[in-house]
Amino acid sequence: MNAPLRIAIAGLGTVGAGTLAALAQNRELLARRCGRTLDVVAVSARKRTKDRGTPLGLAQWFDDPVAMARDAAADVVVELIGGSDGVAKAVIEAAIARGRHVVTANKALLAIHGAELALKAETAGVALQYEAAIAGGIPIVKALREGLAGNRVERISGILNGTCNYILTDMREHGREFAAALADAQRLGYAEADPATDVDGIDAAHKLALLASLAFGARVDFGGVYQEGIRRVTRLDIEFADALGYRIKLVGSARLTEHGLEQRVHPCMVTRDNPLAHVEGVVNAVVAEGDFAGTTEYEGRGAGAGPTASAVVADLVDIALGRRSFTFGVPASELKAQPRAPIERHRGAYYLRLMVADRPGVIADVAAALRDQDVSMESMLQRGRSAQSTVPVVITTHVTEEAAMSKALAAIARLDSMGEPPRTIRIEPV
Repeated sequence: MNAPLRIAIAGLGTVGAGTLAALAQNRELLARRCGRTLDVVAVSARKRTKDRGTPLGLAQWFDDPVAMARDAAADVVVELIGGSDGVAKAVIEAAIARGRHVVTANKALLAIHGAELALKAETAGVALQYEAAIAGGIPIVKALREGLAGNRVERISGILNGTCNYILTDMREHGREFAAALADAQRLGYAEADPATDVDGIDAAHKLALLASLAFGARVDFGGVYQEGIRRVTRLDIEFADALGYRIKLVGSARLTEHGLEQRVHPCMVTRDNPLAHVEGVVNAVVAEGDFAGTTEYEGRGAGAGPTASAVVADLVDIALGRRSFTFGVPASELKAQPRAPIERHRGAYYLRLMVADRPGVIADVAAALRDQDVSMESMLQRGRSAQSTVPVVITTHVTEEAAMSKALAAIARLDSMGEPPRTIRIEPV
């Protein structure tokens, strides 16, 4: 058997403790698969005495994770601290500078500094692995970097945040409004006390930026991701979506267009035969479209100790076996800075919900505002009658450009028959 792979772990929270448990519980299995043992020789965390459910064994303790990355007798450093800068970045840079491989679950850091760190790692001749940073237990990095290497990826899309997917599922299944479903997700531990990173689409945007780089050989461009969260989705929208044959999901989608790289994260209406429509609860899913493989689908739990630790260990196995790939599928020096496709040039269909005064001529005014921007209506639904208050009217459109839809919405919002600002949700193609 070959010499052990010596591992140093920075951060022993949920994922760090899960990684320790996976390495300990499957030690013999991993040794057989790798031809060498995977030994944790050093660890660093905030509290030394905390019970993490798995003994630290003979691992050397470091109070300073950067010192550990620099000084521990390790072959690979696992960074599980989190954060887009600061200590986490310093740990990775120190490890690379000392010629140590790096495994990380830190999507925020890679979304902002990924191209820079990839270049440093490749220059130093070490691996920078991050399967755990995207969609937990789904091996999507390996699928894009290796399994679909013979394809030009034409589009990649997915449900990339389990918290949002749980909330939208809960709203649909139990008829709850957003606030009640969010409170339930927080009670169950699916959402943080401050849920902004999840429900405002930031977490999904981090992941999409990494997926787009992998899929299209582009420099990671988090700033180029259009993002919109789920706070404005209502129970009424979900009911209308169901009546129209759709499900509402927070979808991340990326593709190369004539205007540049389009990266979008926002609520979408997807048809019931869309692969993403039946992905429920905290599950994540990714759909990749290749020119030779066609459509391939990947689904699994996107967070939690077990799935994320599984992805960390998978990266450690690759390192133990000497498997090496370019961080983002091509040499970091060849990653292209793609122009950003502005959201205004996006073309698609739209769901439009209006709360209008129930009086003659209202629909004619709305239709005129759409007509003036060359937006064509596909269908219309109206529920109920009320002489005293507003009633909901739902319109779906044929494919149009976002800029035209925005101008039409501004005109509709100015109508005195509107009881509240128009609500729109983009309709995603199959």
